[in-house]
Amino acid sequence: MLTPSEAVDLMVELAQANQDSFVWDYAAGSGAFLISSMNKMIKDCREKITNPKDREDKIIKIKNEQLLGIEKNTDIYLMGILNMLLLGDGSANFLHQNSLKDFKGNYGQGAKEGKPFNATVFLLNPPYSVDGKGFIFVERALERMTSGRAVVIIQENAGSGNGYPYTKRILEHSTLVASIKMPLDLFVGKSSVQTAIYVFDVGEAHRKSKKVKFIDFSHDGYTRAARKKAWASTNLRDTDHAKERYAELVALVLGDACKTDFYKDCYIEDTINTEGKDWTYAQHQQIDTTPKMGDFSGSVAEFLAYEVSLVLKGTEEKPFTHA
Repeated sequence: MLTPSEAVDLMVELAQANQDSFVWDYAAGSGAFLISSMNKMIKDCREKITNPKDREDKIIKIKNEQLLGIEKNTDIYLMGILNMLLLGDGSANFLHQNSLKDFKGNYGQGAKEGKPFNATVFLLNPPYSVDGKGFIFVERALERMTSGRAVVIIQENAGSGNGYPYTKRILEHSTLVASIKMPLDLFVGKSSVQTAIYVFDVGEAHRKSKKVKFIDFSHDGYTRAARKKAWASTNLRDTDHAKERYAELVALVLGDACKTDFYKDCYIEDTINTEGKDWTYAQHQQIDTTPKMGDFSGSVAEFLAYEVSLVLKGTEEKPFTHA
């Protein structure tokens, strides 16, 4: 399933890609993650490098050396190459390989062919049918990285046991930063599977005392439709401050000040164990079952309304009396 553009751009923001990032994707599909990363990296480059020649040299390096994608499906691979060419290139290291069997972590062509690709950003929407619901891809990529950030959108229950033992092994060298429950209709028209975005800092084992940020982002402000013969703007409409909600989510994960508070009741900080089976929002949500005065008042009101309705119908029952 191709990742929706709003999720792609969000994940690139969470990964904090910049002009010095080296970004790879082990199931690149149409190249959406690489294209979004490239645009953000080039934007950062243009804002920070004032010398025109140095700026253009850096943009060429970004496109030729700092992006790497792997896709094994021939048709999707060709679509990805064409997509990147149409949207600014960056396809120099878009490889037609099986990332689990053929790829060794190196550049596949060009001047650096055979040399290690020292990735600092990993972005992924894996096929959920493979081992660990796709977490096998995550483990393979992260064990080849020494530092950086990984942002993965995956079936949510992969973080509650279905991704084991890969999730457990990932925590041995990477830290879970955030768990984000995504909208159920994110892939509307393609799938109704519940997904989550998991964010990792790579290169340091997860400490038991480390607080993880759990966010219920199931209401993101967008209304989606599954009409196949409609413009994207019709299928995806901002109906409840979506842009502001996405900005707040990024701020929460990055630890920045928030301008809004849409998710004040949907945000939890909690620790996890090292087994890799308690990564979902629901597993850390605490539901208060203590009765409130409002609950009591509501029950009394409902009972009185019921009694009155019986009287009006002339079918009231005789009150119960103790012997």
